[in-house]
Amino acid sequence: MNQREIKEIVISALVLALAFLLSAASGSAQQLTADEIIRKAMDHYRGQTSSAEMTMVIHRPDWQREMSMLAWTEGDKRTLVRVTAPAKDAGNGTLSVDGNMWTYSPKVNRVVKVPSSMMSQNWMGSDFSNEDVSKDADIVDQYDHELVGQYEQEGFQVFVIQSIPHEEAAVVWGKEVLHIRDDWVMLQQQFWDQDDNLVKTLRALEITEMDGRPVASLLRMGREDAPQEWTEVRTATVDYDVELPDNLFTLSHLRNPRE
Repeated sequence: MNQREIKEIVISALVLALAFLLSAASGSAQQLTADEIIRKAMDHYRGQTSSAEMTMVIHRPDWQREMSMLAWTEGDKRTLVRVTAPAKDAGNGTLSVDGNMWTYSPKVNRVVKVPSSMMSQNWMGSDFSNEDVSKDADIVDQYDHELVGQYEQEGFQVFVIQSIPHEEAAVVWGKEVLHIRDDWVMLQQQFWDQDDNLVKTLRALEITEMDGRPVASLLRMGREDAPQEWTEVRTATVDYDVELPDNLFTLSHLRNPRE
């Protein structure tokens, strides 16, 4: 056997081994249930803990408004968002703990609990609702999930999952439809009302690697009945699995971040 024949055999063996590994990885992802895919996407999005700097742009046909924010999460149920600019909005904060939400405005120096009936209301005039801002992972446990489609995009497998809330779930939507890549980045989240009408869609416009993982660094939320109106959130930096102060997700810290 000459050198050329040996080389061809080695290359063929390597190609077969790589094909086997890729097939095994793909098969492993495809064997996941819709529930497991949703959980992986939520865990990927939030991490055990996270700390982020973001900018929100609210766009309307005749005006545009921009805010800078800091945001922290811990587990599935704790989120704090604090506005840092412009000056007229700086200090406004929103705290979500175990499905409960409070807001704080320095202008009136008052913490207000947001009733469940207002979780679907717009957050600070944006196209995101209070529930969206809370980043709560209730969709994992309060919905039934079904894998209804799958396609390839830019070398990734994308899972299409339909999520329908339990009858007793205290949620607004009749269903949600999510497009999730096999690296657990959520590309799209559709919100449908009780009459099966598509109301609004959250889309990932840019994906960037941050702190060692792919992140949807630019998100746009838009209503179907007003295509010229939308809200974008750009993540400038995010750190995952960081140590956070014990009192971060408290009402006293919401009112006074120095405490």
